Amino acid sequence: MDEEEWFRRHGLHPADLGPVRELLAELGEQGWEADTLLMRLCCVQLFNAGHLDDVLRIWDAKESSFDAHCSIDVQLLCGAGLAETKAYLAAHPSMEAADALEWLQGCEETGDFEGFSVTGRSAMYADYYRD
Repeated sequence: MDEEEWFRRHGLHPADLGPVRELLAELGEQGWEADTLLMRLCCVQLFNAGHLDDVLRIWDAKESSFDAHCSIDVQLLCGAGLAETKAYLAAHPSMEAADALEWLQGCEETGDFEGFSVTGRSAMYADYYRD
């Protein structure tokens, strides 16, 4: 299944996130052979849901290959909000969370989050996928 087909079936706000999480995990395991556009769409869907327990799923997908890292925007980690995501990652005991927090803070320092809002970013993705 490609990005277009997945979008037609599930849209940007799927009622059931289970299949999104499963597909993202499967794609992440494919490494550099994964369809990064489809991965990005899954991350947008999870971003729109805004669950903190998806932050590390998105991070895993982002880190699964160089292409995925470039394709999956760092802002997609922050569907629950920037401050909330940083607090979640800071409290999480894993090294993975520490790495994600360090990357997130570095991106914040370089201006990647200037003017960031969850609703604004969600609207940007809606415009992108409608076109």
